[in-house]
Amino acid sequence: MKKGWLWVLAVLITLTAAVYQRMTGPTYPFRAKARIGASDISARLPRSAENVKDREVSVRVPDATADGYVEYKRFKTDDPFTRVEMTREGDKLVAFLPKQPPAGKLAYRVVLASLGEMTSLTGENPIVIRFKGPVSMIIQLPHILIMFLAMLFSTAAGLFALGKRHNPRKLAVWTAVLLFLGGFILGPMMQQSAFGKLWTGFPFGTDMTDNKTLVAMLAWVAALIAGRKGRPARGWILAASVVLLAVYSIPHSLFGSELDYAKLPK
Repeated sequence: MKKGWLWVLAVLITLTAAVYQRMTGPTYPFRAKARIGASDISARLPRSAENVKDREVSVRVPDATADGYVEYKRFKTDDPFTRVEMTREGDKLVAFLPKQPPAGKLAYRVVLASLGEMTSLTGENPIVIRFKGPVSMIIQLPHILIMFLAMLFSTAAGLFALGKRHNPRKLAVWTAVLLFLGGFILGPMMQQSAFGKLWTGFPFGTDMTDNKTLVAMLAWVAALIAGRKGRPARGWILAASVVLLAVYSIPHSLFGSELDYAKLPK
């Protein structure tokens, strides 16, 4: 296959993996659908928020006879649920969740009512929202761009390694450099801003984002070592490419930073 088509295929694979990772992550908004009275309700309920202010939870409910409430508690605590009545703002019902310390989580439910009929938009179980500190776009945008490019170059290197027509060596080097910059320089800077810790993966924690970055980096280091002295090391590069694609597809923020409320001062 010609080099241009290999790059097109690499872009398509990378975009697909990025969208999948984003939409399956635990911080992606919860999609809720229900029928309230004579209206079909659709809402996107937040599962991530900056802790600079209370987080608004709003649902568009045109039926003026409908009302509702939000009830919440600190995640993984024995706290009782606190109920907050939703107020009407035009065609929306609105309530606010109190901001939490970095990595603090709240479990919450949204319940709507019309003519005495109660409907939980969050189903039988509450959903969880995690709070984080604000991250400067000066850090965030380069991190996202560089990690995307690392994934793109990795995928292209893997595709180049499938045949003998193209040498994947330069792409392998670029992948390792970009992965290091995005995952081990800018990534920890984002972690520090958002949750107050530079690294929460092995050996200090179980953060899946940090751990999968570490696994991918080790795979690419192994591929570079195998390809020293100019050897193409196609098998190693293909394997490293598959590893990065696999870990990249793991939902973002899975097993991420989580505040233990029991350790807070009384």
